[in-house]
Amino acid sequence: MSTQQLPVVVIGAGPAGLAAAAHLTGRGLVPLVLEAGAVAGAAVREWSHVRLFSTWSEVVDPAAEKLLAPTGWTRPDPATYPSGGDWAERYLQPLADVLGDRVRTGATVTGVSRAGRDRIVDAGREAQPFVVHVEYADGREERILARAVVDASGTWTAPSPAGGSGLPALGEKAAADRIAYRVPDLTEPAVRARYAGRRTAVVGSGASAFTALAHLADLARSEDGTGTRVVWILRRGLSGSTFGGGTADQLPARGALGLAAKAAVDDGYADAVTGFRTEAFERDGDGRLVPVGEDGRRLEPVDEVIALTGFRPDLSFLSEIRLRLDERLQAPVELAPLIDPNRHSCGTVHPHGHRELSHPEQGVYLVGMKSYGRAPTFLALTGYEQVRSVAAALAGDLDAADRVELTLPETGVCGGAGLFDAPGPQQADGGCCAPTPRLVRLGAPAVADAAVEETPPGGCCGS
Repeated sequence: MSTQQLPVVVIGAGPAGLAAAAHLTGRGLVPLVLEAGAVAGAAVREWSHVRLFSTWSEVVDPAAEKLLAPTGWTRPDPATYPSGGDWAERYLQPLADVLGDRVRTGATVTGVSRAGRDRIVDAGREAQPFVVHVEYADGREERILARAVVDASGTWTAPSPAGGSGLPALGEKAAADRIAYRVPDLTEPAVRARYAGRRTAVVGSGASAFTALAHLADLARSEDGTGTRVVWILRRGLSGSTFGGGTADQLPARGALGLAAKAAVDDGYADAVTGFRTEAFERDGDGRLVPVGEDGRRLEPVDEVIALTGFRPDLSFLSEIRLRLDERLQAPVELAPLIDPNRHSCGTVHPHGHRELSHPEQGVYLVGMKSYGRAPTFLALTGYEQVRSVAAALAGDLDAADRVELTLPETGVCGGAGLFDAPGPQQADGGCCAPTPRLVRLGAPAVADAAVEETPPGGCCGS
């Protein structure tokens, strides 16, 4: 069998991985998607309680929709906002079902290399197929040959620590019973009881931290949450951009998310501590955690900590592949300047494809959230554009691969999600731009067809 007859192995059955499989299928190539979780979209399902700040129109890939259409699948209302659970159940799972046996679950990739060549050997390297080592949930191991490898495994399994230096704070590992690294699902009784009436430290300044602040503030407002308090730990100071784009954000739900986080502070439910880089977590006499800063500051004891400081790519199973990664972001070197969070939000990231994602090891691509390394400015639309370009390149259609087919919304913070119970804003008739974000209260889960307040007709966005 020639290398060209082998499948393209796609690692991860999340949004980018399944979209890659759809584009490869549309190009006449054979994908094989390997998903470590028990079901498609396993990572997305772990934040099923969180609502995206992108609408359905922005999280469904065109090639995937083309595959789904013959099955009778219809896209949900494009103007509404799915939760993670909605996205998984109403889009990712049906797409995985259409792909059938091209998607294998419970399949963990433990290594990728060139057949018969470790990373040192040059001779005949490019002529050799890739070899992908897989461990299945039942203990079986397999060695799969591939013509190319598209790594869409994401970064969900590798959250960054609370420590301000990039390493776990002293005592952080020992305090694992009191530290969470995900936005808590406060609709779950046991989780709600963990935070209700207690003092919680939220570490981080992105969309996930905004979401946690808004959820905890809503808990504090509720009958069973009396006494709930939050200390918001930021490594930087408060400024006009701390809460994102607000009413100027072209993603209205993202703007509303920042406004809700600001309200948590303004209404007294959260106290912001700025310029605080956590060096240690100590215990007081009651076993509560005392955050200690690198500058020697000691905060009042907290019962719980939610560390939302970003994610990192797991590169361990790619150790035998020749990658060229930026030394800071751990993203492909050609992509890194485009996504540097010191200079860019998601709206200022230039659309990019196979050329920016390429490595010295031809035929290997990191796509989706993983391609961004440690940068937090990722949107689903970006991943869909990436895999469209990569699939075209693997099919030999460089004209299509080099073509830009994406325009991103501007301003605001990215890489997180919207308010769980925020109903989708609607654009008023006659409007030419996104509606103004509204501050929303987090109560009972939103109903898909819930009535929402429309934005009054008014002026247009600047171009």
